Amino acid sequence: MTDEQLDLLEFNGHIQQVRRAVAVGQSQEAADQLRAALALWRGPVMSGAGGSVVEAAGAVLEERRLGAAEQLFELRLSLGESGELIGDLRTLIAQHPLRESLRGHLILALYRSGRQAEALAEYAKVRELLVEELGIDPSAQLTKLYEDILRASPELAGPAARPVSVAAPPAPQSAEAAAPDARRSEPSGLGSSRFPTLASLHGAPCTLPPGIPDFTGRERELAEVLDACRQDAGEGPRVVAIDGMGGCGKTSLAVRTAYQLAEEYPDGQLYADLRGFTPGEKPQRPAATLSGLLRTLGVAADSIPDDEAGLIGLWRATLTGRRLLLLFDNALDAGQVLPLLPSSTECLVLVTSRARLLDLDGADWISLGVMEPQESRAMLADILGDGRVTREPEAAAELAELCGHLPLALRLAVARLRNRPRWTVRYLVERLEDETRRLDELSAGERSVAATLSLSYKALEPELQGAFCLLGLHPGAEVDVYSAAALLETGVRDAEDMLEDLLDMHLLVQNDPGRYAFHDLVRTYALSLGEGRSGREAREADGRLLGYYTAATEAACTLLFPSRRSLHVDAPATAYALPPMRREDRTLEWFDRESAGVQTLLARGGHEDSPRLVFALARNASFHLNLRGRFAEFEAVCRAGLIATRSIGDPLLICQTLNNLGVACWKLGRLNEAVEAAEEALDWARKAGGPDDETVALGLLGIAHYALGNLARSYDYTTQAVGELKGGDRTKLPQQQAEDLNNVGTVCLALGQYDQALDAARQAIDLCRAFRFPEQEALAWTTLALAYCGNGAFEEAESSLSRALNTGSSCPDEVLVLICAVSSDLCDRRGDTRRSQKQEAMALQLLNSTISPQRRSRVDNVLALKHNRNGRYEEALRLHERAFTCAEGMGYRVEMAHALDGMAVAAGHLELPDAAGYRERADMLFEAMGVPPEGRRTP
Repeated sequence: MTDEQLDLLEFNGHIQQVRRAVAVGQSQEAADQLRAALALWRGPVMSGAGGSVVEAAGAVLEERRLGAAEQLFELRLSLGESGELIGDLRTLIAQHPLRESLRGHLILALYRSGRQAEALAEYAKVRELLVEELGIDPSAQLTKLYEDILRASPELAGPAARPVSVAAPPAPQSAEAAAPDARRSEPSGLGSSRFPTLASLHGAPCTLPPGIPDFTGRERELAEVLDACRQDAGEGPRVVAIDGMGGCGKTSLAVRTAYQLAEEYPDGQLYADLRGFTPGEKPQRPAATLSGLLRTLGVAADSIPDDEAGLIGLWRATLTGRRLLLLFDNALDAGQVLPLLPSSTECLVLVTSRARLLDLDGADWISLGVMEPQESRAMLADILGDGRVTREPEAAAELAELCGHLPLALRLAVARLRNRPRWTVRYLVERLEDETRRLDELSAGERSVAATLSLSYKALEPELQGAFCLLGLHPGAEVDVYSAAALLETGVRDAEDMLEDLLDMHLLVQNDPGRYAFHDLVRTYALSLGEGRSGREAREADGRLLGYYTAATEAACTLLFPSRRSLHVDAPATAYALPPMRREDRTLEWFDRESAGVQTLLARGGHEDSPRLVFALARNASFHLNLRGRFAEFEAVCRAGLIATRSIGDPLLICQTLNNLGVACWKLGRLNEAVEAAEEALDWARKAGGPDDETVALGLLGIAHYALGNLARSYDYTTQAVGELKGGDRTKLPQQQAEDLNNVGTVCLALGQYDQALDAARQAIDLCRAFRFPEQEALAWTTLALAYCGNGAFEEAESSLSRALNTGSSCPDEVLVLICAVSSDLCDRRGDTRRSQKQEAMALQLLNSTISPQRRSRVDNVLALKHNRNGRYEEALRLHERAFTCAEGMGYRVEMAHALDGMAVAAGHLELPDAAGYRERADMLFEAMGVPPEGRRTP
């Protein structure tokens, strides 16, 4: 046996004597035994020995030495010493600067020595150190001591010499039996309830870490955990486990729960950090954890077996009949926890882990997510100060958002602000908005979000690490199993397994079944890891996504837009598993979910090797975006497609993309740009001999020139576009033919050529019925009604509008809103006031942001007509003015003229001085456009 082993045996003997002395209130005897025990220490334990096992054992023994030293200082303070402790305390604090209990003893010793200013300065020093190094404030106990000093609390006065009670673990003969009054005896000043080595609750051992003084929110989760803890345990111990991503506050919640339940477990509350995710440390082995727990419960060191099986048996036997609360924090896997479970049904076991430990049979699992926005705001107010948050409420909300409502990130951000008093919240927000440096900003000392996430990442298998990095490249806010399979180059089921594994590790979240997402900071971390990968790998991953989305959107468009022209593009549909595309409603939902990711993929470029796929994907996306009325996004994907087709040099692909771009510009109200795109498309179509694309370009030029007021040119273009219809093939581009016929009708209405408008509308209706184009059919019936109105045939007009409403009831708002507006005007002409008001209300309700500006201005002008007719001139003037503002913003001269015409009528009746100016401008526009009096929609 070595000298070190003999010293250790003697040390343990002295500690046992300390426990006996404390149990019977012999504080002086306890202090003498601690002095003797500490005198045995002559330097680092097992100095010179090597290996991780020896180092771990040395760390345990060093912790026992520190615990004994802290207990000795506490006893000496309780016996009336103060000034003589200061030097020794400063020496030990220099070696262990973050040890709050030692700091508390020093502060109290300074205060009792009449050195109040130094005591307060010592508190300020430790507070600054904790914030700088750990990003946390001093514990509640240390803060209370500081506040007591400020108040000169009588509790801090030095005590008269008397026995002191320090908590002792249960022994074969209880402390109560040996000294019935011991539990009622409390040391004055800084006693064991404030800075214990083994803190006590009613005399039982408590090794729980201090709770967070500014714990905020989590009321719902706390209630859920408490409810789970109080359920019937059944035949084994009650096990409640809290899982969640790193930094979400699992330990804080578990500790808070433990303190609230402490009274229900009078035999003790024990804590063990299993170090599953601790920087620079390996996970704690069950044997080491059990050995430490048994010593805490007072089991003599020489009675503790060396083998794990023996330790488990002794542990479970020791806990028999006791009601203990056990908190096992930071578990890596179930293998760390299972040997620690007691057999007693009287015990409660709390477990925290980043991963859901599915092998813990019978455990109740509670997953902890990020905080709610209001909880984040409350946390910022509590830690940073409500005044500072109140001064910058918007910046505070943005800060919480940029921190992803993750408690660790919020605390680190606040630590930055407290260390930089000149920084405003807005300034920190601006720094965090740069995603490339966000993780660097969210750090304080050795604590950082990146370091916390790194521990979870390093715990993954190499295959999962690679998948995690690649998934960071996914362009969507969410990832489904099909796109993940394409990105990871694996089967759908294998991709799902990897996604589920990452979900179990809380590196992904799941809002809906089958769809996975990153927390914002986790995605940033994944991207930072990906920066170390080769550019080729990233390009290949993007290429796989491009191929997948091209194939998937092609399948979706085939179902949703069956009448569109099919183009042969090398979309590798057979290379990828695609989601089922059998039902229109579910396919449209899929397109809605994936749209943002598709746009991001197109926008970030880097697909120079696959321009045809880019063209095809952009074309597919444009159909969906046009359907949904998202015209700015429609234009953006068209421009991405145009870059690709120009690089290919295929004139017909260029022409098709330009036509799509022209439609997007038209719907955005950028009429001149629409003309430019259509003219270039027409030029390419004629050079390449593409009659179909030429027809599309002609129709687009016709409607664009109509809006610009070039009615003669519009008539020429639209009639050219439908020229092939007579005697031609009706099956060739039937939807385009229907649109062109409707455009002819619109132009003829503006020119007062009502019979020709009737003819065009009837042809469009026949074509739409044959090929089932309900939207174009509804518009054709509306054109027919307006043409009948122009000829004074109001009964026929009403019948046509009834057909339009029946056909258009399931059509997009862009179509239905015009039908309702025209119907309101016609019902008013026919004297049906109630129905007119109902149709107007519906039209106004449909005027939302998805309605094109052209349609909004026309609807307002039509609705204003009846108000002028019925003498409601203020309302008529308001609607016409709104129509004019909208039309003028895009140069829509037709509706500008009609708006000015109506404004002149209303202003004249209201005797406003602007009436003459409105009339002059309206007449000039109508004359320039060649509109006869019968073409004006006047009351």
